[in-house]
Amino acid sequence: MRNVPYTGGEKESLKVSLDRHRDVVLWKLNGLDEERARRPMTPSGTSLLGLTKHLAAVEYNWFCETFGRETEPLPFDDDDPEADLRVEPDETTAGIVAFYERARAASDKVIDELDLDSRGTAWHGATVSLRWVLIHMVEETARHAGHMDILRELVDGATGDHDGA
Repeated sequence: MRNVPYTGGEKESLKVSLDRHRDVVLWKLNGLDEERARRPMTPSGTSLLGLTKHLAAVEYNWFCETFGRETEPLPFDDDDPEADLRVEPDETTAGIVAFYERARAASDKVIDELDLDSRGTAWHGATVSLRWVLIHMVEETARHAGHMDILRELVDGATGDHDGA
């Protein structure tokens, strides 16, 4: 796991911070079978795999759609605000992890190609900078990685944010 550089540039530091949390998301699924990965662990139905699906969708949305890049179909539904968090019966851990990895690669391409001051239009119509999107996604991913830490502990007692934690 890379550490955020103590004296790195702004873009590099934000990207490494995001990558650290992204890696935790994937690590939280390591070693789980399908049932445990998709098991709802809260009364609202939150699962490790559902959070991974949500994070993939919001990565595509914030980095790609905001800056006019293509995405694959995303699981958002105006009539069902939980659609992007729900794991459908035909979805698998491997499929959702692959979705997350594709979203991450597409997002990384945007990050690499644009300056921090580049502007795009968010889904709600506001103009945002790449800097703002990076900060937002560090927050979003860290928040859900923390949720995943608690869920994983409830599933099988595993804790920490990386191997050897």
